[in-house]
Amino acid sequence: MAMNVGGGNEDDVMMEINTTPLIDVMLVLLVMLIITIPLQTHAVKLDMPQNLNAPPPLVEPQVVDLEVDFDGTVYWNGSAVPTTAQLDELLSSAAAQSPQPEIHLKPNRLVKYNYVAVVLAAAQRLGVTRIGFVGNEQYMD
Repeated sequence: MAMNVGGGNEDDVMMEINTTPLIDVMLVLLVMLIITIPLQTHAVKLDMPQNLNAPPPLVEPQVVDLEVDFDGTVYWNGSAVPTTAQLDELLSSAAAQSPQPEIHLKPNRLVKYNYVAVVLAAAQRLGVTRIGFVGNEQYMD
């Protein structure tokens, strides 16, 4: 704030302009401008094309339960597979199906890793790509 204190003649012309009222008016105008600006929304309205050639519904793949018992016995959907040749035959027929069935491998907690490794190697060799481990919660202890 500018103020003329003391000295000088009262008749002298004041050379400084008082800018305080100008700043106040400018701030009021700025606040009013901000208030009156409409809120901007970030939505873009588009008319998207419709897909008339929708693909056919997906077919759920068959699930095969493959269990390896503690002594190395392999079970295919609950029935025992006595030889590795029969296991290879079952795995190759599963690999040839379209879509391939999901093979859920559930090894027993007490089985040696060698028996499970043989089953996994046979599945990989014969082209089975959809294989996964189930029942892992038994190993949490």
